[in-house]
Amino acid sequence: MAWNQPGNNGQDRDPWGSSNNQGGNSGGNKGGRDQGPPDLDDIFRKLSKKLGGLGGGKQSDNNGQRSGGSGGKLVGIVAAAAVIIWAASGFYTIKEAERGVVTRFGKFSHLVEPGLNWKPTFIDHVQAVNVEAVRELAASGVMLTSDENVVRVEMNVQYRVTDPERYLFAVTSADDSLRQATDSALRGVIGRSTMDRILTEGRTVVRSDTQREIDETIRPYNMGITLLDVNFQAARPPEEVKASFDDAIAARENREQYVREAEAYANEVQPRANGQAQRILEEARAYKERTVLEAQGEVARFARMLPEYKAAPQITRERLYIESMERVLSHTRKVLVNDRGNNLMVLPLDQLMRGAQAAPGQPGQKNTDLMKLPPVSDSSASNSDTSSYSPSSIMDQRRANALRNDTQRMGRE
Repeated sequence: MAWNQPGNNGQDRDPWGSSNNQGGNSGGNKGGRDQGPPDLDDIFRKLSKKLGGLGGGKQSDNNGQRSGGSGGKLVGIVAAAAVIIWAASGFYTIKEAERGVVTRFGKFSHLVEPGLNWKPTFIDHVQAVNVEAVRELAASGVMLTSDENVVRVEMNVQYRVTDPERYLFAVTSADDSLRQATDSALRGVIGRSTMDRILTEGRTVVRSDTQREIDETIRPYNMGITLLDVNFQAARPPEEVKASFDDAIAARENREQYVREAEAYANEVQPRANGQAQRILEEARAYKERTVLEAQGEVARFARMLPEYKAAPQITRERLYIESMERVLSHTRKVLVNDRGNNLMVLPLDQLMRGAQAAPGQPGQKNTDLMKLPPVSDSSASNSDTSSYSPSSIMDQRRANALRNDTQRMGRE
C-alpha cells in the first residue's frame, strides 16, 4: 500500500509516524489532518538519519542536511532495486513432463502444474519431479543358490514416478529404498533356485518371481513409484570356475543334441518298422487264408474222388501217382526212370537242351527231333537208347500204357 494514502479523514499513514512539514521539522505530527502528501525526499532523509544513528556516524551541522538527503536517496534506490530483484527471482518454469512440489518453510504446501509460475523467494522452495520419464535401476551381485553354488546375476528394473509428493517425502530416498528392495528380492529368489535352472530354462521364472516380490515389498511404504518391468540380463558363474561351467554347459548341450537326434531317428525308423510289421501280419493272414482255402479245396477234391476210388481203386491210384509224378518232374531238369525192371535210366535234360540249341534244324524248320517218340512198349523202352527222349514223351508213354492196362482190366471185369 502507499505510505501516505489520501482519504481516511486526512489521517497520515506515514510508517514512521511523522507529518509532512515544509520547514523540515522532524517532530511527529499526530493527528495532522489538513496536511498534503508527504515528500519522498523528506522520508528518505529521515530514514537515512535513523540508519546513520544506528551506525553511530554523525555529521556536521553545516552540511548535515545535504549529506542526509543524498544518503536517503541512495538507500531508497538500493531498497527498490532489492525488491525488484527479489520479485523477479521468484519466477520459474515447470516443464511439460514435470510436476513442481512446493514447500513453504520446509513443509509441503501444494503441487504446481507445468508452465510459468511465481514463488516468494526465501519463503517457498520448488522441486521439479519428472513423472513421465522411465527410470532404470541396475542390481547385480554374487549370490548363493539352493544347491550351494555361487552365481553372478545382473538385473535391470524399470519404474516411473506417479506421486511426486510421496516420492519426495514418504521415505528418505525412494531410489535407494527401491534398490534395497530389489537386491533383497533377487537374493531371495536366487536362494530358492538351483544353478542349472538359473542358467538354463529358469530365467523367466526368476524374473517373474523377483518382480512380484519387489511389488510386495514396496507396497506398504507407498513411495509414489510404479514398477514397470524387470529384465533378467545375465547369470553366469564366477570367473574362477567359468571354464568348468562352460564345459558342463557344452556337455549338457551335446546331451540335448544327442537326445534330439535319437528322437528324430526313432521317429524315422518306428513308422517304417510299424509298416513292415503290418505288412508281415497281412502276409501271414493272406498265407493263412490261402492255406486254409487250399486245404479245403484238397478236401473237396478228395471228397469228389472218393466214389471213383471206391469204384476202381487201382485205376485211381495209378492216376494219382502219374499226376503227382508229372507235377514233381515238371520242376526238375534231371529225371530218373525205373520202368519196372532192373535198369535205371537217367535223362540229362541239361545236356539235351544244350545239344538242341547247339545243333538247330534248317532255317524255317522247327527242331522237333526230341519230341518224336517211337510206338514202343515198356520192355522196348527199357532197352532202347533214351538219350533222345524228353520227360513229357516218357510221361505220355506211361500214361498211354496205364490207360491201356486200365482198359484191359475193366474189360476183364
